Amino acid sequence: MKTSCAIPSPARRRVAPPLATLGLSVSLALAGCAAVGPDFKPPDLPAAAQGADYTATPLPATTAQAPVAGGAAQQWVAGADIPAQWWSVFQSTALDALIRDALARSPTLAAAQATLRQAQENLAAQQGKLTLPSVDAQLGAERERASAVQTQKAGGQLLTLFNAQVNVSYNVDLFGSVRRQLEGAQAQVDAQRLQLEATQLMLVGNLVTTAIREAGLRAQLQATREVLQAQQDQLDILQKQFDTGATPRSTVLAQQTQVAQTQASLPALDKTLAQTRHQLAVYAGRLPSEPDLPAFTLADLHLPQTLPLSLPSDLARQRPDVRAAEALLHQASAQVGVATANLYPQIQLSATLGSTALELSDLFKGPWAFWSLAAGLTQPLFHGDALNAQRRAAIAGFDAAAAQYQGTLLVAFQNVADALRALQFDADTLAAQAQAEGAARQSLQISTAQYQNGAVSYVQLLSAQQAWLQTHTALAQAQAARYADTAALFQALGGGWWNQAAQTEAVAASVSQQK
Repeated sequence: MKTSCAIPSPARRRVAPPLATLGLSVSLALAGCAAVGPDFKPPDLPAAAQGADYTATPLPATTAQAPVAGGAAQQWVAGADIPAQWWSVFQSTALDALIRDALARSPTLAAAQATLRQAQENLAAQQGKLTLPSVDAQLGAERERASAVQTQKAGGQLLTLFNAQVNVSYNVDLFGSVRRQLEGAQAQVDAQRLQLEATQLMLVGNLVTTAIREAGLRAQLQATREVLQAQQDQLDILQKQFDTGATPRSTVLAQQTQVAQTQASLPALDKTLAQTRHQLAVYAGRLPSEPDLPAFTLADLHLPQTLPLSLPSDLARQRPDVRAAEALLHQASAQVGVATANLYPQIQLSATLGSTALELSDLFKGPWAFWSLAAGLTQPLFHGDALNAQRRAAIAGFDAAAAQYQGTLLVAFQNVADALRALQFDADTLAAQAQAEGAARQSLQISTAQYQNGAVSYVQLLSAQQAWLQTHTALAQAQAARYADTAALFQALGGGWWNQAAQTEAVAASVSQQK
């Protein structure tokens, strides 16, 4: 690792520098050496991140479109910025209100905020403890009987001894140990702040995708009920035909079985919908039993036709989890500097001012006052290789943090690539599913008319009913997937958290103008 000044690298030594090199080391430090150990530099992105694509093959200019709700074609706008309130692209006032309420009530977010405050206060404590002199005052009183030998008085003497003193001590940060400790503490604060942003992004993403899941389940329930109603209508016709002797009982029983099977699928959907609602309430910081949780349908959501797509080279600057991993890497780098500085001399300065008197009123009077000034230097000579081992451990910790950063970065690029391909292929799926549903609907209509005219068997009619049930519910699932994919892309790109400050300032300026 590259050090920040021309001090012999501890990585090449088995023990700390001998006293013979102390003068040179001190001279270099006083000449302006910042701190031993590595100066942190953000990691370089892989070469592939400098390109324009997230996937091995380029994406199409636009997605496929389908003549159904949620079937609009979408296109990507490369390099476009992402708004802080990215969920507003769905144009749902209910969703916007729910997210605002959740951001104020979520215990998960509150815990992340408290952890950030804890890190900030720990940094403030370290700054006060390490960068400023420590000053302590002592005041004491002691009652004792001095012997005749001590006092030269027969029978001795009772004495009251008063003591008051102020002690000042300061560690000179000659080789940057304090600065590296504070650098690491500041990096920890940065990591917690970014972790807060990541927690907020995850919370909002969970709220949006859960609301979309609810809307999709409602669409599936509606589609299943529509199919069930059509099946029930057909059963009523068959029952009348059976009553007149035109249809055998086996046909009626087969249709009753079909109706019962469709009805049996409703409780499972209702259960999933109820559990989704419970999850949505918890994400919003509410109990599942609390009222006024808004209901979501696909009709309430707008599918945006243009989507911002950040450049790959910008992704690491936008994803809060990647930035947090970088901050932890910075902290690990600072720990290497601390361990390196521990190999070099430590200088302590101290001063004491006090007074000892037999009468309280005599404290700090000339004859009773005392003071002292002291300076000390501690040069590590032999610690059983502990200091070198600690530095090697810090370097290993840095390597681990670097690997974790790389892993987080790879997952970030995977998330974006997955979301982009999902947008592409789920649009293709919806287009095909819409075509299949339309064909199945027409087939059922024709088969129903032909069966009533005796042109086809009941088996053909039953097959047409089953095909429409499958394609009709699958169409609802495909519609919901388009909305979920859109939310996944915004979340994978970082959610626009870096625009929150600008947005807050814009809102404040607007309010000020209105006044």
